[in-house]
Formats: sequence, structure tokens, C-alpha cells
Amino acid sequence: MHWQIDLIILTFIIFCAVAAITVRDLLSTAILFGAYSFMMCLLWAVMGAVDVAFTEASVGAGVSTVFFVAAVFRTSRRTKD
Repeated sequence: MHWQIDLIILTFIIFCAVAAITVRDLLSTAILFGAYSFMMCLLWAVMGAVDVAFTEASVGAGVSTVFFVAAVFRTSRRTKD
């Protein structure tokens, strides 16, 4: 049962990564990067590296996402091309 959970989380990680680089809206990209970091946090926790999961959750999914969203609100959200 353990490898099925790993596979499901890995599928979500790949989906978030591909979606983040293909989306043209910057706010959506920032949110997808946050989701990617949260999925990585879950993967680290399932693998037993709780200290790495906690760091990923606080820095990757927390602080970075807030900084990305704050930067998006200071720029234009859509590209011109």
C-alpha cells in the first residue's frame, strides 16, 4: 500500500510541475508552485523524513508562495504574447 501512495503523490507532483511551466497567468503559476511544494512536503513525510517535510512546508509551501503572490500583485498578471 505504501508504494501506491508514493505513486499518487508523484503523479500530482509531475502534474503541478508541468502545469506551472505551461500556464500563462502568473498568479496561477505561483499557486501551482505552492501546490508543488506542498506535494513535495507530503512525499517527504510519507518517506519518513519529517524534518525535511517540515522545512519544505514552512519555507517552500509557506514563505515562498507568499513572496511569489506578493510579487505578482506588484506586476501585471498576464504576459503580452
